[in-house]
Amino acid sequence: MKGASLKYLTKEGFRSVWVNKLMSFASIAVLMACLVIIGLGAMIFFNINSLLDNVENQNVIMVFAENDATDEEVSVIGNKIKVLENIESCVFVPKDDALMAQREDMGADAALLDGLEANPLPDAYKVVVKDLSRFDNTVAQLKAIEGVQRVRENSDIASKLVNIRKAVTIISIGIVSLLFIVSLFIISNTIRITMFSRKLEISIMKAVGATNWFIRWPFMIEGIVLGIISCLVSFVVLIGIYSGVQYICSGLIAQFKLVEFWDYAWYILGIFAAIGVFTGSVGSLISMGKYLKEQGGVISEDN
Repeated sequence: MKGASLKYLTKEGFRSVWVNKLMSFASIAVLMACLVIIGLGAMIFFNINSLLDNVENQNVIMVFAENDATDEEVSVIGNKIKVLENIESCVFVPKDDALMAQREDMGADAALLDGLEANPLPDAYKVVVKDLSRFDNTVAQLKAIEGVQRVRENSDIASKLVNIRKAVTIISIGIVSLLFIVSLFIISNTIRITMFSRKLEISIMKAVGATNWFIRWPFMIEGIVLGIISCLVSFVVLIGIYSGVQYICSGLIAQFKLVEFWDYAWYILGIFAAIGVFTGSVGSLISMGKYLKEQGGVISEDN
């Protein structure tokens, strides 16, 4: 196609959106519903992921030094812990602070500790790992450090958190993929209905020798425009819904704060735009190809 023809057909695609207002509205509404559900699913995933991160950060490993270790030896242990690859943080817990915390936990029974001649607790390090899937390997590395008396950890919780994260990821990907296919199917069939309502126009174009791409281009542009409009409307609707949910949950669940929408806003908008443009353009091409074949008028692409 020449530049002038391409410009004309592009304008026709934009004009078709307005001329066929009812069908355009139906396409936008259906695709918007799918995108909003995808967006809500994504925000649920981000919130569950944030909750798991919080739980992971509380699943610390306590590394205890030998009781008779000197200050220098304890410092060496800390340096060896910090250089391990999977260590997120390593905080020193002096034995005196540990004893004081023990007194506070015992409350009125703290008087039982007054008879101690010396502090029986060892110096320790509170360690948080980066990747829970490597938890057992990291614990083994900590136990192998010279001067470490014992390591207190909870591998059962770590493995359960890893399994939960994997399950949430798989389910989220499955839901998004399913809704993506549904969006493609719906936009394809909606544009297909539009084509039947304009079959006289298409027949005339075919009769005067228009190529397949000459016929398809306006419909593809129309699908892309509908996809972009659906993307923007869905984004605004999602902001409203999530803000409402965030406001309600702030009063009901004080212990867990929902993630901020704007931390992920551009990712959501990018996904919406990609899905909207793809489903609009590809859906139009699929529908147009089927329609031309059914009409028995597939014209040579060489024209």
